[in-house]
Amino acid sequence: MTSHLLTDLNAATMAVDAAYGLIEDAAVLIEDGRLAWVGPRTAAPGAERVTALEGRLVTPALVDCHTHVVFAGSRAAEFEMRLNGVSYEEVARAGGGIVSTVRATRAAGEEELLAAALDRIDAMIAEGVATVEVKSGYGLDQNTELRILRVARRIGEVRPVHVVTSFLGAHAVPEGATADDYIDGVCIPALRAACAEGLVDAVDGFCEGIAFSAAQIERVFKVAQDLGLPVKLHAEQLSHRGGAALAARYRALSADHLEYAASDDVAAMALAGTVAVLLPGAFYTLGETKVPPVDAFREAGVPMAVATDCNPGSSPMTSLLLAMNMACTLFRLTPEEALRGTTSHAAQALGLADRGRLAPGLRADLAVWDAGEPAELVYGIGVNRLHARYFAGREC
Repeated sequence: MTSHLLTDLNAATMAVDAAYGLIEDAAVLIEDGRLAWVGPRTAAPGAERVTALEGRLVTPALVDCHTHVVFAGSRAAEFEMRLNGVSYEEVARAGGGIVSTVRATRAAGEEELLAAALDRIDAMIAEGVATVEVKSGYGLDQNTELRILRVARRIGEVRPVHVVTSFLGAHAVPEGATADDYIDGVCIPALRAACAEGLVDAVDGFCEGIAFSAAQIERVFKVAQDLGLPVKLHAEQLSHRGGAALAARYRALSADHLEYAASDDVAAMALAGTVAVLLPGAFYTLGETKVPPVDAFREAGVPMAVATDCNPGSSPMTSLLLAMNMACTLFRLTPEEALRGTTSHAAQALGLADRGRLAPGLRADLAVWDAGEPAELVYGIGVNRLHARYFAGREC
């Protein structure tokens, strides 16, 4: 057993018994990739190796719990169209949007998709991210959906980052198909094939007027349930379609976006233990004005996570630190809520109980920051204060 003591630091443990769970003048003991001890420096145990961090801030490594990083092509032209007054829904109905990325992704090989995804992943790692969720959804046929998921798995093999995959076959209706025929004839068979190949950790969908109804998504969720897979859902982003209630009924890990969530949705999510994943990048890019019901989530005790939603259309960003700042400025989260939203609550949104906090027995995924207090991480706009990142106890 090897032991490494990090000392002379301030530890934001994200425990719930104090603001940020902050321990000043602290130390952290790592043994064989796990946290063995966290507490005041004066009570620290001995270790084979000791590193003094000169008063820096240590937090759990960040968790980006909602991304679409595996795709090909660009949608910069659509960005320009929207700036000239064309709505997101109008772009989608004219053959742009998700369907345009599908065309480019279907034409790309696995190596091309991997190379492009690694550029995005490297930017996330450089900001202290150690766990990232990656969705399919830009294939809309079985071969391409499986190719995307294989690339997602490979990311975790070639980079020091843990990848959680979500099957998002119910992302959009492909050209020339009806929603019902696509769900039954393509999406569900592709889900079964991806599960059989060991490529799926969770199942997602897009419940919206430009995508699928709650009844259509439920058909996918029933199959996920039969396969023993947890679910999550893009819900109530552009309108209220019953997605959040559906997610709660299936005890979803998370419901994401939620700008149009109603009070009944909040109550149902609270009872189900479903995390609300807030995605300010999409809100910002699309110029939305209706914010998620953050006060209602607080009052009901619904955990709130924050993610980049990295994708080519509505949130072309890789900076989780910027997403934290946006969540505070646009949605009025507190800095502590934003940090919990990218650590403990983000881990909860992925069903991962072994990370997101600094506590004995958890993974030694840590971020060391050139900062004295946690709010500095959220305060800066486009400022990256990362000094070092530990992945399963190794600095990398």
